Amino acid sequence: MDYKILPGHLYPQNQRINLYYLHNLFKEFSAYISLQMKEIHNLDTPISAGMWGGSYMVALEDGEARTNVVRLYSIVSLPQNGPLDEKENFEKLMQLYQKNFTEVFGRYGLDLVDPKWGDKIPYSNKIRPTTALQMWDSKGRANFVRAFFVWNKASWEESIIYDMIRNIKTLKELLNINTRPPKKESSELKFLLQDVLITYITLRPALTSEFVEHAEPIINTLFEKFIKGMHTEEIIEEQYHIVYSSALVYGFEEALLEPYKKENLDIRNVEDWPVKKINYVPNELKEKLVPALQAPWKKFQTNLEKKYGKANSIN
Repeated sequence: MDYKILPGHLYPQNQRINLYYLHNLFKEFSAYISLQMKEIHNLDTPISAGMWGGSYMVALEDGEARTNVVRLYSIVSLPQNGPLDEKENFEKLMQLYQKNFTEVFGRYGLDLVDPKWGDKIPYSNKIRPTTALQMWDSKGRANFVRAFFVWNKASWEESIIYDMIRNIKTLKELLNINTRPPKKESSELKFLLQDVLITYITLRPALTSEFVEHAEPIINTLFEKFIKGMHTEEIIEEQYHIVYSSALVYGFEEALLEPYKKENLDIRNVEDWPVKKINYVPNELKEKLVPALQAPWKKFQTNLEKKYGKANSIN
């Protein structure tokens, strides 16, 4: 899908971020920084990116967030077996990302400071792990901007689907029915529940009908709680225990397990996959999941074009 940049602003008048615009902004960053790597450093580094996280799934009809989104995530796909395999070239890429994040987000009232990058992300490939760059907003409009860098060239949709493997493994830490539910801060549980919603909606076309029948009422209730705002520890903990006891994470895992198994890949051991299989998605899953991932953006684009007219460049 060819996402278009439309007239508008990252933060409309009522101050809630437009997620369609944010998604395109991250896409533009990747294209422009790839061009800069060529022009400044003479390095051929084609990269692609988009928004990470699923708040766009519950946005208003034009892509505006329903709630106050303060963690701005991007997922970036990088080519292997090229210039970025050299540490010094990867550092040049990080420097350009920091510079561009600071300058462009500065236009929208964010003051991004204290860049931190290089941390290995759990449950990613042991040889070529996913890493992240994070910058904090000193003005408080957002908490931070964070970009995940995943190896191997892929479309945004493929990268999102592949990352669900890591997401599920992370969820299983707190939703393992073989262990007693650990005591966690309400804020941590709230983000866990948000990830449950993201994972369910992302994988829904690939879930079994039996699991959907079991999970849908739980997900619908959780969704309504999120939209209204879960403002007390009691509400958050109640929803957490419902999700935990319902074993939802195992249904998510089942949706990916068999399609990857047919390709001789075990999602329970994704850390040891060959590096060439990073960001890999079987066709069986792409056929089911890619159209659903593209659908919200098509809707946002159509509604924004009705409102603003012709698409233009972000610059």
